[in-house]
Amino acid sequence: MISIRKWSQMSTAASLALACLFTSGCKSKPAGPPMGPVQVSVIKLQPQSLQLTTELPGRITAYLTAEIRPQVNGIIKKRLFQEGAMVHAGQVLYQIDPASYQASLAQAKANLASAEANLPSLQAKADRYHDLAAIHAVGQQDYDDAVAALKQAQATVESDKAAVESARINLAYTPITSPITGRIGKSSVTVGGLVSSYQTTVLATVQQLEPVYVDVVQANADLLRLRARLANGQLKSSGAQGNKVKLYLEDGSLYPVIGKLEFRDVTVDTTTGSVTVRMTFANPKQTLLPGMYVRAVVDEGIRPNALLLPQQAVSRDPKGLPFIWVIGTDGKAERRMIEVDRAIGNQWLVSSGVSASEQVVMEGGDQLKAGMQVQAAPYKGDVTAAGTATTPQASLGK
Repeated sequence: MISIRKWSQMSTAASLALACLFTSGCKSKPAGPPMGPVQVSVIKLQPQSLQLTTELPGRITAYLTAEIRPQVNGIIKKRLFQEGAMVHAGQVLYQIDPASYQASLAQAKANLASAEANLPSLQAKADRYHDLAAIHAVGQQDYDDAVAALKQAQATVESDKAAVESARINLAYTPITSPITGRIGKSSVTVGGLVSSYQTTVLATVQQLEPVYVDVVQANADLLRLRARLANGQLKSSGAQGNKVKLYLEDGSLYPVIGKLEFRDVTVDTTTGSVTVRMTFANPKQTLLPGMYVRAVVDEGIRPNALLLPQQAVSRDPKGLPFIWVIGTDGKAERRMIEVDRAIGNQWLVSSGVSASEQVVMEGGDQLKAGMQVQAAPYKGDVTAAGTATTPQASLGK
């Protein structure tokens, strides 16, 4: 049961609420004056000449590689090098036991001497029979037999000479020498091991490491795009400088020697759609070893009148497409879709969508709508970036 005091308070509150509906004192306050133009910070784009580069993954390849294999059968009698050492062209690496080949050479020489000893008598006999056959003192058949015997003896001499040369060559193959100057790897055979001629197992490998090759892969689509830009004038060739290449090692450090672009392969890999690009680097301290993973930075060319736009000014729509806010000459905001080529430091290289000297909003863009009147002030932050544009490529597995 509601008390008299509580009922009195409820009646008073209801009376006041009804009174507020008919009195000016309880009316809502009128809206304030309309808001002024939105304050934004802007920059003006300035064209500049920009050196464009491409970063390509690759691996080190020896300048020359020689796989050492025996050319005759035999037992390894000596190993005359230290694994991992520098060897020179013509240096003896292994010695195969030459005894059997020395004997074969001696036997061949003896056979040749025996054949040559028969020649004078056979030659004299053929000459006598020639004169006698002319006066019919001997039969023609006897003369023909003498000539045939002489020619057979001469052929035997030539055959024995070839056998001597073959035995000499085989004996010369018993010392196994290095065909090139370079660093030799580990040996797959020890003293006393049996080797056979032209075996599949390599005894050791010699690699020339000064200079070295760097083989990288470049997508053929990128190569075609680069050529098209050079053809239509979007890029200008760097000339002789375009053949210079920088190299980054696996730990991210810059290799101190500048390399040279040698050639691009003439065949496209059907499985990857890429071409091989070969470069040459001096390797005086032999820091670069075959198989090492590296990243090469190759000059593409110079883009004149390039426009760099701070990444802070670029937003993305729900589809992920980049856009910016531009302030027109009438002081109104315009939403502009753009295309970007690549990132350069903290900026984007713009391909299309904005032109030089246009005012691009850096701060305050989140408050803008198309056609909104704005009040622009110069942006006071730092918008500088690196002076070289690099296109990174997908890395190869290490």
